[in-house]
Amino acid sequence: MSGTTTAAAGLRRRAAGAGANRWVVLVVLCVSLLLVAVDATVLHVAVPAVTEDLRPGAIELLWIVDTYPLVCASLLILFGTLGDKVGRRRVLLLGYALFGVASALAAFAGSAETLILARGLLGVGGAMIMPATLSILRQVFPDRRERALAIGIWSAVAAVGAAVGPLLGGFLLEHFWWGSVFLVNIPLMLVSLPVGRLLLPESRGTSDGPWDVVGALMAAAGLFGVVLGVKRLGGGELGPLTVAPLLTGAALILLFVRRQRRRRHPLVDLRMFGRPAFSTSVGCIVLAMLALVGLELIAAQYLQLVLGLSPLETGLRLLPLTFAAMAAGLAGARLLRRFGPRRMVCGGFVLTALAVLTLTAMGSSDNTGLLLSGFLLLGFGLETTLFAAYESMLSEAPPEQAGGAAAIGETSYQLGAGIGIALLGSVMNAAYAPRLRSVPGVPASASDAAGHSLGEAYEVAGRLGGPAGAALRQAARDGFVHGLHVTLLVSAGLLLLGAVMALRLPQVMQCEAPAAQVSLPSPREVDRSRVSA
Repeated sequence: MSGTTTAAAGLRRRAAGAGANRWVVLVVLCVSLLLVAVDATVLHVAVPAVTEDLRPGAIELLWIVDTYPLVCASLLILFGTLGDKVGRRRVLLLGYALFGVASALAAFAGSAETLILARGLLGVGGAMIMPATLSILRQVFPDRRERALAIGIWSAVAAVGAAVGPLLGGFLLEHFWWGSVFLVNIPLMLVSLPVGRLLLPESRGTSDGPWDVVGALMAAAGLFGVVLGVKRLGGGELGPLTVAPLLTGAALILLFVRRQRRRRHPLVDLRMFGRPAFSTSVGCIVLAMLALVGLELIAAQYLQLVLGLSPLETGLRLLPLTFAAMAAGLAGARLLRRFGPRRMVCGGFVLTALAVLTLTAMGSSDNTGLLLSGFLLLGFGLETTLFAAYESMLSEAPPEQAGGAAAIGETSYQLGAGIGIALLGSVMNAAYAPRLRSVPGVPASASDAAGHSLGEAYEVAGRLGGPAGAALRQAARDGFVHGLHVTLLVSAGLLLLGAVMALRLPQVMQCEAPAAQVSLPSPREVDRSRVSA
């Protein structure tokens, strides 16, 4: 009888994703996604307080900020494919537990080394959570129409998390110490663990063959090297410590690809990339993130250093971008059914390019209406593109490869962001620095130092003082605005390239017949099974 009761409980758990509880499952997944998205940005505003308290060196401070995204991006494929093998729900719950423990360790870190370790553990937990949320979502919503709506809500929550992070961090820092930005994770994880264990259905891919441990480690090490090298390029560093990890990581990824092609049971089925819809969707995610992150970084510098807004005012000015992204995510399912993947992704890229071209009218003075309209178009266009690309990628992947497909999508997201900072930052510097080489009365050494960034130019101008300092400050502002215009034009070109790439996507959203809903057994049926047992 106990065996029958256990079986009935297992049936209830499996049915949670297919019955009415699938929307409750979506809520649980979105809460976990919100935590991971918030944690990626919440520390940015706390850096000055952390510096004052822990006194980290320059290298330690860099690792405090970068360890979380670096570790998370490196391990996505490892944990995404592990979930396909041993169970996605199991990996997700372990990620919850690790995220909570690491948050406590980070909150009460007494040294820079401890905080770096805690941020690394948070990255491991995030890498366990992110692909699992998408792969479980793929399983509990077998009908593509409902799945599209669920992915739209999922992507809207991700947009909210990225925007809420700095605002939440700023609020907590005004009332508590810097460790409080990590403590907020713990109560939510304590709730998510038992709720997730009760409600989330377990699923896994095909169980044929062993899990490729060597291949998983090769992918993790290769991605770590590539992401680290790209991040250093984005910071303007081009030395052995940048080139070595970049080349080593690229070589390891190539070896990983060769290994997967030769194995009978590969870790990642690379044949998915032979499907035009899958490979095109991945490319579109990279291009969309490339434009978004680079533009957000430059826009934040423009608002603070050119227009003179405070960090809080800057965050509020960028909120329309987030609200537009939320609206696009929530409306995405209806738009996708009406227009299809091809027209939706193409239209999103074109709309984003139009927004970028509109923002080229920005100058040295504030234009609130222009910025508002530009950010609204930018947020709606980019989220439309990302939503349709994610939905097409996930729907094209076989259900048994859902974890690996989700990990590939999230890795593309992270790589696109890193490449965007490196590429658009380099374009910005190439257009900005030459404008400062012939400022009257400014020594060549001062001009070279000012050419590194607008913030450094202001510091040099302050030390010079007098007419030379004023001239350097004005030249730096004008040079930054010029560099911003050039960067926007390059970004618009990349977005239009993405629109052309999206022509390979299917024209119509192919919806299979809705899967039969699995209903929970009634008490009478359970009693009948007990009697028969």
